[in-house]
Amino acid sequence: MDVDSTRTTEPSLQSSGPPKSGGRPSLATALRRYPVVALTVLAGVSVAVLLLAGQESPAQWVASIFALAVAVYQSVGMVRDILHGRWGIDILAVTAIVATVSVGEYIASLIIVLMLSGGAALEDFAASRATRELTSLLERAPRTAHRLNDAGESTDIPIAAVEVGDVLLVRPAEVVPVDALLLSASAMFDESALTGESLPVEHESGNPISSGALNGPAAIRIQATAREENSQYSRIIALVREASSSRAPVVRLADRYAVPFTIFALVLAGFAWFISGDPARFAQVLVVATPCPLLIAAPVAFLGGMSRAAKAGIIVKGAGTLEQISRVRTAAFDKTGTLTGGQPTLEDIRSVSLAPLELLNLAASAEQYSSHVLAAAIVTEALARGLSLDSTDNATEHATHGVSALFHDHTVLVGKQSFVAEHSADVQPTSLSAGQMAVYVGVDGHFAGTLIMRDPLRPEAAATLAALRTLGVTETVMLTGDADATARFIGDEVGITNIKSGLLPEDKVRLVNSLPQRLVMMVGDGVNDAPVLAAADVGIAMGAKGSTAASESADVVIMHDDLAKVADAVRVGRRTVRIAIESIWIGIALSVVLMFLAAAGNIPAVAGALSQEAVDLAAILNALRALTPGRKKR
Repeated sequence: MDVDSTRTTEPSLQSSGPPKSGGRPSLATALRRYPVVALTVLAGVSVAVLLLAGQESPAQWVASIFALAVAVYQSVGMVRDILHGRWGIDILAVTAIVATVSVGEYIASLIIVLMLSGGAALEDFAASRATRELTSLLERAPRTAHRLNDAGESTDIPIAAVEVGDVLLVRPAEVVPVDALLLSASAMFDESALTGESLPVEHESGNPISSGALNGPAAIRIQATAREENSQYSRIIALVREASSSRAPVVRLADRYAVPFTIFALVLAGFAWFISGDPARFAQVLVVATPCPLLIAAPVAFLGGMSRAAKAGIIVKGAGTLEQISRVRTAAFDKTGTLTGGQPTLEDIRSVSLAPLELLNLAASAEQYSSHVLAAAIVTEALARGLSLDSTDNATEHATHGVSALFHDHTVLVGKQSFVAEHSADVQPTSLSAGQMAVYVGVDGHFAGTLIMRDPLRPEAAATLAALRTLGVTETVMLTGDADATARFIGDEVGITNIKSGLLPEDKVRLVNSLPQRLVMMVGDGVNDAPVLAAADVGIAMGAKGSTAASESADVVIMHDDLAKVADAVRVGRRTVRIAIESIWIGIALSVVLMFLAAAGNIPAVAGALSQEAVDLAAILNALRALTPGRKKR
């Protein structure tokens, strides 16, 4: 426990923990960070010297006055908390100090003070251990970049000064500072900080490289495609900083346990005094009734769970989200880019009034101004066929519907059948086989044809939904803007029976809010998913390909393009909550056992104070189990 009773929130990444350098703090730093610990040790040494000199009475006075001074200091914060409606176990701590001093157990009073003040150091140690993976992401963020001029000479500049198009040098074992394209012939990167994948990844010239990737053994050249604030690693850093800003409901529940526990301890101590007639019995019971786990263990477990998730490439924005995801009963999924791979291919061009390649060229020229994954696939196919795309300053994306653009004398519409039909005559539905999608094209007010696309199912999709069912997610839903036939084909493949197709963003929000089995988790990746991700009890964004809007609206961002991480996030959440509650009850149960033994006169005050610290340590070590993956059920 921390002597400063105002520190009732859980440890955070910005708290006064151990130095970020990872080395041991200096003596001066330790004294500044834990002044009451230093004073308690000094008081203890003084008492020991006096006892060795045969001066027991002065030793008792020194210990008693110091312990009571700490009790008064603790009482100030305690009263302030009570006035604000926050009742904690500080009452037990203060009462135990006063009681031990009153019955002459001054050595025990010093140990209690040391245990209380040492709780701050214990909390910092546990929190720093639990947040190791999160803080490592912050520590490895690059501060400078090496910009190359036309002569190939490098100049070190702040990373914030990097502009799009700058050519940068990345030396061996350096972190890529901003999102970029690889200019060198090939390179190896460690992307484990971004994706959780431990194996190195090889990229070739022209491949996109995400900021935060660790360069391999050779120096490389890259060309910046985004400024620092728009790069992926900066988004991760922002998410990590947000991750420790909230308290989980189970942590607040631990605060509520403190009230009945305090009442029980005081009643038992009073009863032991009444039965025995010995006031020392009252002090002995209270000495073992000051469990730190109620304040520390649960927050440490949640920080450990978030750190464990980060190691797997899952950024959870807060402890409350981790608690929420543990109680999810319904999982809703977008289709394109979520259940499917998000890499559609063009299977057929069905032209009505234009040559097929002319239809593809006009459609791709318009689709280059859209953020939809189908648009990217159409543009890629056109470029692969050697077509030269037109550009324009007059293009508009109509979210979830399509895109309109004006090229010279041609007005082009590309998107859903209903969207094109609003502005083009003679639009006819096209026949599709299972799993196909149709992109409709209108030119100058007339229906021009369709592009037939196919987006294959993710190989891990069916296994992910099966894993969610074993984790207690009893209902799965697909919410998509695509045609019903295509949606049902994908739903049948993964085992989703509740399928809602042809939806607009507002329809998805309405349906998520109306789902009966709460809590509801929504998984999506596109900019059109941002509203429903925000509306769901837990929003999960596939951040590896998803838009910034989707990632900002979500509660959880998956940095690796792997749907199986959704089940991993639920698994981490459930295990973390279980460990947090276990840790709380381990502390309570062991303390209650010690209290009954002390009430029977079997534990002297000094031994009780030392035993209570062992209880604290056991509960906190159990909370740190949230850092480990645990064993997956078959």
